[in-house]
Amino acid sequence: MLLGFQFQSPGPILFEVGPFAIRWYGFLIASAVLIGVTLSQWLAKRRQVNPDLIGDLAIWLVLGAIPCARLYYVIFQWQEYAQRPGDIVAIWKGGIAIHGAIIGGTLAALIFARLNKVSIWQLTDLVVPSLALGQTIGRWGNFFNSEAFGAPTNLPWKLYIPVSNRPVEYLAYEYFHPTFLYESFWNLLVFCILLSLFFWGLKQQNSLKLGTLSLVYLIAYSCGRVWIEGLRTDSLMLGPLRIAQVISLVMIGLGIWGLFWLYQLKKPLPDVVSTGDN
Repeated sequence: MLLGFQFQSPGPILFEVGPFAIRWYGFLIASAVLIGVTLSQWLAKRRQVNPDLIGDLAIWLVLGAIPCARLYYVIFQWQEYAQRPGDIVAIWKGGIAIHGAIIGGTLAALIFARLNKVSIWQLTDLVVPSLALGQTIGRWGNFFNSEAFGAPTNLPWKLYIPVSNRPVEYLAYEYFHPTFLYESFWNLLVFCILLSLFFWGLKQQNSLKLGTLSLVYLIAYSCGRVWIEGLRTDSLMLGPLRIAQVISLVMIGLGIWGLFWLYQLKKPLPDVVSTGDN
């Protein structure tokens, strides 16, 4: 018989100081940002890019990604937030969408690249390994909040969900797929792939074309998200469609087309400014 391990969240609060509570969700997101910036700056040095540029970009990314991630989530959960509009800004309680963060972060990076006259693909290639690592860390916030779990299961690695967090149709069930864990492990794999490609490119004297890491991220992350999203009970929906799956399939298509453009048509990816290979 397989030995099992039951996951059970200790709760969303990391610690309290008087009337103030520090939540695991916020702590993990903040940690992911700090670790990600440090890693991207280190990668920038290896590519002989000014690491201060990444530090400046990080501010833009936070300002663009986090509000858009929250807005994206609230839009698709509007019926819920319309009843309690005060919770719209309560991001520390959870409820952000990575696809919203990618959209907001991309827009911020495009503006930053144009203002600083650098290649957007140079920037995103340096950021996507950190993004994958950040997602690896951030997904554990879902664990502490007892959210973003999958369908009921009795697998050895089942996740216990408190009654207060269960969907109405699953009140009779106690254990669910730990989809946060699946995606955390998947993102860690994506991170390892991206980092391996980065250093392989350096050994090949920077023969890896600009944009390659960004496109591989789109494909690799999205492939995992498509199947993991199918297990979840709380997917953001548009009619009968799971939005995350639709967006992921689009990202896979864009990533494949981009790699074809780079390596079969042998053309550089379009950029927001003419920067050569900077």
